[in-house]
Amino acid sequence: MLYYLFEYLNAHYEFPGLRLFQYITFRTALAIIISLIITTVYGRRIINYLHKMQVGETVRNLGLEGQMQKQGTPTMGGIMILMGILIPTLLLANLTNVYVLLMIVTTVWMGAVGFVDDYIKVFKKNKEGLAGRFKIVGQVGLALIIGWTMYFNPNIVVRQTVDETAMSKNTAPMVLRQKGEKFYYTQDVKSTITNIPFYKNNEFDYAKVLKFLGPGYEKYAVFVFILFVVIIITSVSNGANLTDGIDGLATGTSAIIGITLGLLAYVSGNTVIADYLNILYIPNSGELMIFAGAFVGACVGFLWYNSYPAQVFMGDTGSLAIGGIIAALAIMIRKELLIPILCGVFLIEVMSVMIQVTVFKYTKKRFGEGRRVFLMSPLHHHYQKKGYHEAKIVTRFWIIGILLAIITIITLKLR
Repeated sequence: MLYYLFEYLNAHYEFPGLRLFQYITFRTALAIIISLIITTVYGRRIINYLHKMQVGETVRNLGLEGQMQKQGTPTMGGIMILMGILIPTLLLANLTNVYVLLMIVTTVWMGAVGFVDDYIKVFKKNKEGLAGRFKIVGQVGLALIIGWTMYFNPNIVVRQTVDETAMSKNTAPMVLRQKGEKFYYTQDVKSTITNIPFYKNNEFDYAKVLKFLGPGYEKYAVFVFILFVVIIITSVSNGANLTDGIDGLATGTSAIIGITLGLLAYVSGNTVIADYLNILYIPNSGELMIFAGAFVGACVGFLWYNSYPAQVFMGDTGSLAIGGIIAALAIMIRKELLIPILCGVFLIEVMSVMIQVTVFKYTKKRFGEGRRVFLMSPLHHHYQKKGYHEAKIVTRFWIIGILLAIITIITLKLR
């Protein structure tokens, strides 16, 4: 909203400093500051209100040190994160940008699914919360919206170099560009191409999965693309949910991931930098940096109260929304296949649960007694059982998250 106000003022009046609002970096910095103010200053009021409403966490005794002291700590604090993301985005981002609109839909959609789950747990006193199948329906529904829009919306394109052999057949507008002493033609096209590390030119086309169907296989690419989107959104959303098990772990890890995705959105939406790094240029995607800034500010601001010992928990309202946001943002900037690296902390948490359950069921069936690989899953609880303090586990997981973020950025130049 402020974006349009300053656009109008800049067009009609000569106020000094108004041009700053044209710069994505300036609006991103403002988004971070506003988000931090909302989550820290007004966050205290929200926590007090949750206390008043007796919206406390019900803790099961799993034999973990200090666990029962968390009984009654306010939950559903994810509302603070949602506010910290949505308000700066609505104020500072270009709301006609399809990427920004999709991220707003993602935040509200997954926040609503998580809110319903928390509401059932807290107010209906049902420890199971929203049935798992309904969560999956919510995640898949969002994935279908994102996948369908990404594939069919005419404003979502990528810039590709036109092959000389195909130039005569190409009817779409082409632009002559120069890189050093070389000249080449580019055009903005609809494509299912995405970035992938350690592959030829770091690019992969989902359509190639169906190459075995023979000529015309490209027209079925939408089904492969949407399938990948469904898998990515459900996996990352559930991964963030599982990681939110000890104070500050999911929040801090998500902030690290958000910073990385914000940088990737900026370079992907900047034609000069994208050309220099030889990565996909995605027109208009740079606006996502403002959303990413608000996301990081909200996570860091929430961490003020969520760090050990936590004064508030985000609940599924926050964790499901955070996972959905990370997945959707990565998909929109065509970096979703980097998620196993960037979201490695989420991945190992999910894998630890899958390994634990699979081995337990297999050994129980075969030997009559279930055996465990970890003392407890997800993995952070395994280290708690081994006697590590929560703060130490969280700090070390953050360090791993930073290393994975650096590796993710490095992959941009690996060919």
